[in-house]
Amino acid sequence: MCCLLVALLGVLVHVQVSEDNESRARGEALSALDDVVSAYRAGEPLGRGAALNPPDMPAALREVVQAHQDRATQLADDHNRPTMWAATPASGGQVLAVRSDYSGPADALRRLDRAIVVSSAAATSITLAAGLISVSRLTRRLRRTAQVARRISAGDLEARVNDRHGRHADQSADEAVAVAAALDAMAAAVQERLHREQRFTADVAHELRTPLAGLLIASELLEPGHSTDVVRERIRTLCRLIEDLLEISRLDARAERAELDTHRLGLVVERAARASGESVVVRVVQDTCVQTDLRRLERVLGNLVTNAHKHGRQPVVVSVDGPVVTVRDHGDGYPDHLLDHGPQRFRSQSKNGTRGGQGLGLTIALGQARVLGAALEFSNAPGGGALATLRLPPPC
Repeated sequence: MCCLLVALLGVLVHVQVSEDNESRARGEALSALDDVVSAYRAGEPLGRGAALNPPDMPAALREVVQAHQDRATQLADDHNRPTMWAATPASGGQVLAVRSDYSGPADALRRLDRAIVVSSAAATSITLAAGLISVSRLTRRLRRTAQVARRISAGDLEARVNDRHGRHADQSADEAVAVAAALDAMAAAVQERLHREQRFTADVAHELRTPLAGLLIASELLEPGHSTDVVRERIRTLCRLIEDLLEISRLDARAERAELDTHRLGLVVERAARASGESVVVRVVQDTCVQTDLRRLERVLGNLVTNAHKHGRQPVVVSVDGPVVTVRDHGDGYPDHLLDHGPQRFRSQSKNGTRGGQGLGLTIALGQARVLGAALEFSNAPGGGALATLRLPPPC
């Protein structure tokens, strides 16, 4: 807008000055023509620049004067030299004309144009520099706010735009400060709510462990029979659920730390497949060694295999291709909500609408994969079936 305004003002000044110069030059030419007419009628010499029917007079000017039988003026280029002509009809169909040099006003106009261009460029540069400095402070703050928002969305609830005392080094942009303060307040509220939920889950799980342990011991004293087996199985299921909740609580609190060591990935996958107690086809396309936590990796693989058997159909195939492990079944695939939003605790629903489990297995697998620095992705295979892809860090 600044550049457009400067250009518009420059054009307006050029046009106005050009018209004023031409108008002044035409008036002076007509005044000189009056003097020449008086000398012509008195039989005196016409003077310099005046002539009767000059051969180099513009043809258009001659035609206008003869057609209207009135005086007229025209600015023409005479051998690359601007000249102002003034002419009037004379006796016998002749034309009396006078010329005057227009180089001075033309040069002055060119100098004015150069001055306009230089001053406009300088003014535009100064304005753009000032605007850039002003806007860069705002955009720098907005970029930092966007970075913090991305960190929060990635799970870093400790991220803040301002420091812990609410101060910021640059308070020049009130709108940006308001946005940053609102983002910090939102992050603090979400963090506090999540911490309350995590504490509640952990407290409930801890409080339930003791009575469940007592129930499990008491069930061992019951008389053998079908009812006793059912009670024991239900108690064991509750115990596993409590342990899963405690594990999720630790993962949410980011209190888990991986103990890395070098392991052969193919051997780890085969051992995890055997430990699952299910029928699993293991295919090692390209074996490699990885730096990982063996217990956590086996936990991830075991949960993926168990989920494939529980919600999919045979065969369940686990493939190793370098640092990438895939677990695929041949069932109906993952439901849409899991593909869109990822695993959600206490929400377990197969694609065909049947329900089962608490939805904690994949949640734990995803959390343990993050502790390992791995990426766990869920998709549906082109030929049918659920496909989980675990991408471990680059091999050692």
